[in-house]
Amino acid sequence: MGATTVVKARPARPARPPSPPETSAPLRTGRVPTGPGRRRRRAGMLMVAPALLHASLWIGLPVVVSVALAFTKYDVLTAPEFVGLDNFRDMLDDAVFRKSIVNTLLYTFFTVPFGMALGLLVALALHTGLKARGIFRTAVFLPQVTATVAIALVWLWIYNPGNGLLNTMLAFLGVDGPAWLSSTTWALPSVILVGIWQGIGMKMLIYLAALQSLPRELYEAASVDGASRVRQFFSITLPLLKPATFFVLITSMISAFQSFDQIYILTDGGPANSTTMMTYEIYKSAFREFRVGYASAQSLVLFVLLMGFTLVNKRIMGGSRGHN
Repeated sequence: MGATTVVKARPARPARPPSPPETSAPLRTGRVPTGPGRRRRRAGMLMVAPALLHASLWIGLPVVVSVALAFTKYDVLTAPEFVGLDNFRDMLDDAVFRKSIVNTLLYTFFTVPFGMALGLLVALALHTGLKARGIFRTAVFLPQVTATVAIALVWLWIYNPGNGLLNTMLAFLGVDGPAWLSSTTWALPSVILVGIWQGIGMKMLIYLAALQSLPRELYEAASVDGASRVRQFFSITLPLLKPATFFVLITSMISAFQSFDQIYILTDGGPANSTTMMTYEIYKSAFREFRVGYASAQSLVLFVLLMGFTLVNKRIMGGSRGHN
């Protein structure tokens, strides 16, 4: 009989635990990945480049030069001479510039809130289904797109003490109208009235766009709960208009601080500097007295005031989260 070969079976190996699925890690080759995203970014940068170049050359560079000149004595004809804080010390002793700051604050204090209130009222009237809304919207917005010089010339005729429209109407009522633009008492209120009238259109347009985007479901629910129109306005409309109100407030303040054209045409800063604004005083210092360094320092003070008021309003209106 042949020999029998016994084959021993090897013990089975324990099964390996399943390995976790491999995640494809990006290859770090040091190169920016190409694709549609990169092409879109490149196309966007090319489209924005002209605006960025324009802003850098005509806004950014002048701002930097103006800040540098604020600490120099410069009259265009001679080289700038560094004087440190002398220009700012001179401003403290400049009664006319202090008067211009007060006039600018008064002008802003009256034109901004009254203009915003009237703009909101007009927007509410146009939003509630007023007939011929297109005609009224155009009529209210027309002063905003009309040249300020043309508007100032029209108001010069209205304020004319002899045969102007305003004094003619007052004479019809038996009232003797004053010399509006030649009186130290009435000159600034007259300019403020023009500023309020001219700025209503843009405020109305922004508020009207904001009102049209408000959800109607909230008003329907409030009506079901018995809330009146007045309660709906203060509880729903005003809180939801907060971003638009913040935007209108900031842009209106900037516009009020930069008012120049109507002052130049209507009163030329007079009488007795009663309507001199900060921008007009900067213009006189730079282009009439050729004190460019001093005018640059005044511009820097104007910028600081505007920035301060903007930050304060941002804090009062509830921070930046509600306005992004």
